[in-house]
Amino acid sequence: MNSNPFIQFLMRAKHNTYASGKPPTASSRPNSHDLEFSEGKYQYIDTYLGGFHFIGEEAVWKDGIPCWGMNYYGKMLVEKTPDGFGKFLKAAMMRVPEETPFRGPASYQEGEFIYHCSQTGSLATFQGSEEISFQNAVIYRLFFHGGEIRA
Repeated sequence: MNSNPFIQFLMRAKHNTYASGKPPTASSRPNSHDLEFSEGKYQYIDTYLGGFHFIGEEAVWKDGIPCWGMNYYGKMLVEKTPDGFGKFLKAAMMRVPEETPFRGPASYQEGEFIYHCSQTGSLATFQGSEEISFQNAVIYRLFFHGGEIRA
């Protein structure tokens, strides 16, 4: 287990917000979906707009000062979302690896769903993408990038 307190917090935040199925808190902007997790000196907020096609941002504050963030844009590539898609995506997000705590694992499969994630960089600056296939066809894609924030 990684002993970096920030990474441990980020992992717990991701496990206790979207991936857990936790309902959003009050919207910070018109029609936004906001998910929050706080612990000790850290606060995490994931805010996204949309659903079928969506854009969002995860950010972390330490002692009230923003210190890390990630932007993402994702969309369904099919007109109808297959049954079980949301549950599968959340299961993949619960497997976020400590060594690259951005999205999900490099690969994960459950039934006819297959998840792939690739990224370059480190916690300080990174970019990557993920995709989900269903019945051997890519049906969803997401791009992300981010890193440390300094004033």
